[in-house]
Amino acid sequence: MVLGLGIDIEETGRIERLLTTPERGRRARSRLFTEGEIAYCEARRNRWQHYAARFAAKEAFAKAIGTGIWQEGVQWTEIEIENDETGRPHLRLTGNARKKMEELGAREALVSLSHCSEYAVATVIVSR
Repeated sequence: MVLGLGIDIEETGRIERLLTTPERGRRARSRLFTEGEIAYCEARRNRWQHYAARFAAKEAFAKAIGTGIWQEGVQWTEIEIENDETGRPHLRLTGNARKKMEELGAREALVSLSHCSEYAVATVIVSR
């Protein structure tokens, strides 16, 4: 049973500007992304597309689970996008993000990502 559906689109250039701003870039990167996500993105040729896709996935998850999750103490880094050995992305939830899923009785959160030079898009389906 589907409990929620979320979609988000991000401009790759906006994420690049955010993460490369001298006074805020490093802090923003560590606040928004886990060490694993940073390592994954930095190892890619088109790293800003990968960062934008992961950011879009976090926003899509927030929409799928309910619009108020940021007010409930969910941190960006509690929503981690990992890839399996075939490259398929999946969500690894910790802390309050995982707690919110449990409160809803959700068992699964599926994610799909796509990106090009200008945009990244993500869809998340939360189900029982």
